[in-house]
Amino acid sequence: MTRLTVPADSLFGLANLPYGVYRVPGGTSRIATRFGDDVVDLGLLLGTEGDDAVFAEPTLNAFMAQGYDRWVSVRERIAAGLAGDIPDDAVHATGDVEMLLPFEVADYVDFYASEHHASNLGRLFRPDNPEPLMPNWKHLPVGYHGRAASVVVSGTDVVRPNGQRKGPDDPAPVFGPSTRLDIEAELGFVVGTGSAMGTSVPAGAADRHIFGVVLFNDWSARDIQAWEYVPLGPNLGKSFASTISPWVVPLLALDAARVDTPPQDPKVLPYLAMDRTWGLDIDLEVVWNGQVVSRPPYAAMYWSPAQMLAHQTVNGAPSRTGDLFASGTISGPDKDQRGAFIELTWGGAEPVTVGDETRTFLQDGDEIVLRATAPGAGGSRIGFGEAAGRIVPGPAA
Repeated sequence: MTRLTVPADSLFGLANLPYGVYRVPGGTSRIATRFGDDVVDLGLLLGTEGDDAVFAEPTLNAFMAQGYDRWVSVRERIAAGLAGDIPDDAVHATGDVEMLLPFEVADYVDFYASEHHASNLGRLFRPDNPEPLMPNWKHLPVGYHGRAASVVVSGTDVVRPNGQRKGPDDPAPVFGPSTRLDIEAELGFVVGTGSAMGTSVPAGAADRHIFGVVLFNDWSARDIQAWEYVPLGPNLGKSFASTISPWVVPLLALDAARVDTPPQDPKVLPYLAMDRTWGLDIDLEVVWNGQVVSRPPYAAMYWSPAQMLAHQTVNGAPSRTGDLFASGTISGPDKDQRGAFIELTWGGAEPVTVGDETRTFLQDGDEIVLRATAPGAGGSRIGFGEAAGRIVPGPAA
């Protein structure tokens, strides 16, 4: 047996207790939490009998489906278990394991919830229009339906996508690898318990449906996207890869991070209204080849996670355990708070310095790492780990 101690300033102390799935070399997928710099196997810590049989599963889905009350009780049991003796074979250093996709992604929707991001893109794409936002933007959380199968875990290489594109000087569309490959620094929200077809999730009830939060990088081929998305929405410019962090931070761990959203004017329709329209005080970092180039603040987001889920289901569309909905690019009012390179470089017109080079969009070999922290209980801070990906060349066009 072993007894673990964690420094008071650890981002993965008792205030956090995220959930993930790991594998030791030659082993099988196992469910775990992270405590300090160790991965702790939950099947060995809590057992696998009765309701705890879910901890013998290869993903978090079965546990998430047990619902809110179970999430609360298991979190309390993990904290109690970590305070005592732990089986030696339940503990692994983070560097000794492979972290896997923590849940099976049932479905995926991406929103567009930052007023600063939407306004910047409006100014870029419609410079002659005095109103940068589209007429519907402040009435509903705009989103598009993405591809669940291309959500990958941190550390997975991202293959540069091929597709059609048409530049302003091209007489006709051409086919080939994207030359304007971008990122979008976002948060992803994981649905633990779903809703039946023909019903909806009220905004005020979202807490009991949202299991947790991951970092999310919505890789974007801006040239492919620009040619394909009129009159419909993003498709091939987005569907080739989205990267999430391996640890799902429970929404229960983020009570101290709740803040009011910016004022919503005009008044929202009743299905989007809440007693308190809460956002989250989460600070992100975008690291490009080892250099921090942006610090987007999630607290600046206009639409809340609860409103996004309410809007996603208000037409009676079902939701399921493992559904993932993302926030859209997180951007603040300042230039160094922009969460996409199309904003940070103003469409490529204002390159940024990355190491010894100036850059606009991603080159092969570039690595992007997203990190984030938030206030935790008792004055602590909690971490989300990393969402990292490296760009590799795609197949010859």
